[in-house]
Amino acid sequence: MPPPAYMPPASGPPNPNTTSFQPPSSTSPNPPRRKRRVDSDSDSTTPRPTSFHSKSNSNSKRPRSEHYNPPTTAMSAKVQGKRPEVIDLTYSPAARQSPYHHQPRPALQPHLGSRRFVIKNLRPASQPAPPSPSPPPITSPTTTTPTTPTTPAAAVESHYARILADLDAALDNVFDGRPVAVSMERLYRGIEDVCRKGDAAALTDRLRDRCNAWLAGREMLGGLWEGFDAASTGGEVGNEGAGDVLLRGVVGRWERWNKVIFVVRGLYSFLDRGYLLLLGGGEGAKGKQGINEMGITLFRKAVFGSSSSKGGSASPYGKAVVEGVCRLVDYSRYGDERTDDELLRQAIKMLRLCGVYGKSFESMFLVMSHRYYEQFASDVSASYGLKDYITAVAALLKREGARCDTFNFESTTKRQLLGDAHHVLIESYANKLLDTGSVAKLLDAHDVESTKALYELLKLSGLQKRLKGPWEQYIRETGSAIVSDTARGDDMVLRLLELRRSLDTMIRDAFSRDDVFHYALRESFGNFINSRKNTSAWGTGTSKVGEMIAKYIDMLLRGGLKTLPKSLLSDNKDRADAEMSGVASTGDEDSELDRQLDYALELFRFIEGKDVFEAFYKKDLARRLLLGRSASQDAERSMLAKLKVECGSGFTHNLEQMFKDQALAKEEMTSYKQWFRGTGKNDGGVDLTVNILSAAAWPTFPEVKVLLPKEVLEQVNTFDSYYKSKHTGRRLTWMHNMAHCVVGARFNRGSKDLLVSAPQATVLMLFNEVEDDDPKSKTAGVLSYEQIAQSTGLQGGELDRTLQSLACGKVRVLTKSPKGRDVSPTDTFTVNKAFTDPKFRIKINQIQMKETKEENRETHQRVAADRQFETQAAIVRIMKSRKKMTHSQLVAEVIDQTKSRGSVDPADIKANIEKLIEKDYLEPNLDQLLGSVCVMFSSSGDFRLPFKDPNEMSYQYEYMESEMSTPSSHLWNTKAVVNSLAGPASPDSPR
Repeated sequence: MPPPAYMPPASGPPNPNTTSFQPPSSTSPNPPRRKRRVDSDSDSTTPRPTSFHSKSNSNSKRPRSEHYNPPTTAMSAKVQGKRPEVIDLTYSPAARQSPYHHQPRPALQPHLGSRRFVIKNLRPASQPAPPSPSPPPITSPTTTTPTTPTTPAAAVESHYARILADLDAALDNVFDGRPVAVSMERLYRGIEDVCRKGDAAALTDRLRDRCNAWLAGREMLGGLWEGFDAASTGGEVGNEGAGDVLLRGVVGRWERWNKVIFVVRGLYSFLDRGYLLLLGGGEGAKGKQGINEMGITLFRKAVFGSSSSKGGSASPYGKAVVEGVCRLVDYSRYGDERTDDELLRQAIKMLRLCGVYGKSFESMFLVMSHRYYEQFASDVSASYGLKDYITAVAALLKREGARCDTFNFESTTKRQLLGDAHHVLIESYANKLLDTGSVAKLLDAHDVESTKALYELLKLSGLQKRLKGPWEQYIRETGSAIVSDTARGDDMVLRLLELRRSLDTMIRDAFSRDDVFHYALRESFGNFINSRKNTSAWGTGTSKVGEMIAKYIDMLLRGGLKTLPKSLLSDNKDRADAEMSGVASTGDEDSELDRQLDYALELFRFIEGKDVFEAFYKKDLARRLLLGRSASQDAERSMLAKLKVECGSGFTHNLEQMFKDQALAKEEMTSYKQWFRGTGKNDGGVDLTVNILSAAAWPTFPEVKVLLPKEVLEQVNTFDSYYKSKHTGRRLTWMHNMAHCVVGARFNRGSKDLLVSAPQATVLMLFNEVEDDDPKSKTAGVLSYEQIAQSTGLQGGELDRTLQSLACGKVRVLTKSPKGRDVSPTDTFTVNKAFTDPKFRIKINQIQMKETKEENRETHQRVAADRQFETQAAIVRIMKSRKKMTHSQLVAEVIDQTKSRGSVDPADIKANIEKLIEKDYLEPNLDQLLGSVCVMFSSSGDFRLPFKDPNEMSYQYEYMESEMSTPSSHLWNTKAVVNSLAGPASPDSPR
């Protein structure tokens, strides 16, 4: 027995029966400075009782006997934790209250497993009975209350029997949903006693049998099976209705079963944690299985059978349950009123926990879904077009994915389900989705949403690149229709830019900026822009697109953004992209104009022959510079810089020279005016400005004979004499039809300044002489068509255009008789004195900016002729370097060298080769009469056979070079202010 706990003596007089030790009164001269450690004694675990008397001296030491034990000092928790644990089973309740008593740890520590208690010197009350055999295993589900035991073994057996009886009664109450009569702690400790006895396996089997019996009972699944069999055989509600009722009942029983297992697991937690979860998976076992897993297994076998085990068979009720779950999904798909989302969610959860989701449900669900997709695709494709089909399929895929996420389908199921949907709905109907006509309708309607949905659908199956074919075909057909539309030639570039913008928007918003479609766009535009079939529709023999692009840029540089439709203006996304790329940092008008010029240059890049664009752009630039119609000089120079980057300095050399000529002309006029003021001559009210230009850099314009007014002619002759005296050897060619004037006019409702051309001003000045005639005459103020023609020198179409612009246009300062839109030789003209306009300065010379049909035709002819010369020069250049080539090689080389200027037809190349042979530049190879030609030059550069006269050969070569050059001449432009029609201008009028 361990020594009794020490009890300190009570305060009061000493007990005479108590033995005490009196220390001697001797003192120590040197008391120790360091306190003694509380655990320094070798035998500190045994408490030593002692008593103390009053101390006379604090430094005196108590004498010790051989039986003396020092008192135990209170030990720290750290030191006590190192001491072995002592469990005293014989202490009294009074000793438990002692502050010096060591408190034992609680005996219930399930996480540490069972513990063995060894009690020594325990004397029983009576002699023990002879040993009896171990009790048999517990197999009976119910026990009877044992009688009063007479022996210790009988008392033990009675104790265990009472535990089992209490557990059976508790299980009955749990199954029935009633409260347990016995306390849960008592039941828990009883289960612990049974487990410590070694009957945990028997207790587990007993619990499994009780749960299995109750689960198969009529209250749980047994009644459901009977009802389902009766409904299926009797036909009361039909197989589907019986299956739905069965599914709802099974899910309800599943929820009730989970609640029961939750209580049972808490009641049998010692068995669950101390025995079942500690069992390792033996041979053929799947691992540890607790009460929760045992409950799931029992329910799975009861409902779905044991098909997973060897020799097992699936339950028909489980198959009906799985079919009911699939029907719930179909109800949700078809929008049936029998849809129950909560029931479906709980059913999917049950199937996953029971482990039959992948074995039974998934395969059946995928098969039913495949049939549904086939029927859906067949119905929708037969009833709707591409747009509605795309919308329906996209919505279906979205619903299917959302259903899998909402009802917790496994990820593998979702992946297989959507993969099968993609195959059935997309791949099987790829021909419908990629139909060229249907895709073209979407693109024509600018339906970005539907096109994006189509692209996303095809991308799900990896078919998005097959959309490139319909995309390219639509671009080529639409672009060819625009280019070959001769009735709407003026709107060609606007329509092409609108098409390009809509397609760029599709690539950006619908195709996620896929480079495949961007490259297809560029190839398709280049194909229809350079198509000879489209070019032949205009009958010009050259690129019509290059001409129209030059005119579109001319419109932008003259009128700015106000000439553009709103559909071509950049949106916020375009501005953001431009800022990110550094093209334009702001959204102001100049930046927008710069972006629109870039869009036009993108079309310009597709053109193989840029010579047509160069010819028309140069002519339009000349008109803008001569007539002062440029909206912005900065925009002009910016465009010139873009062309220089795009085509090189050789392309823009003449264009840059035009700007230089403008600057030199201003300096020349400044010098002339200083000289003219020094002479003291009278200018006659005419402020003359002359633009002196170099004909080598400027385009040629048709010369029109105009008889200028006397005042203007005097100033022109004066400047001509001045210039020739200053620059000896130069010749001026006056282009009066390109001159423009500001004419002051007085009408009944006020004075106006008219901006007119030189021919218009000449016609208007004639009416000043007619107004001076007798006002009573019937012919006063009237001029006939013939009189105007004789006085101005204008003839034919030029006179008709001039009179039509003054009398038949928007601004009618003249009145034509008879009225009409066309001018005939029998018409007469008078001044419209009732003319009025809210503006003070009115432009009437827009006619100068318009190009006539004759000028257009001549420009195309000149470009074609230049292209022939360039082709011949390329042939000679190639043959001079190669000496000998076959016909096919020569044609290929010529096409490669001339494609930057313009595409040349192989037939034209052959004709030019024949011309060069006729001119003895080339000769056919007599050794190979298969179309080979050889050059006429030898290695030293001299001519050789078959030419007979070297001088003639040299003359022909030099003649071809002179044909390709342009003679030097000068072009001029005037700006004059002359008197008004009604008389001399007032001194207050601005001039």
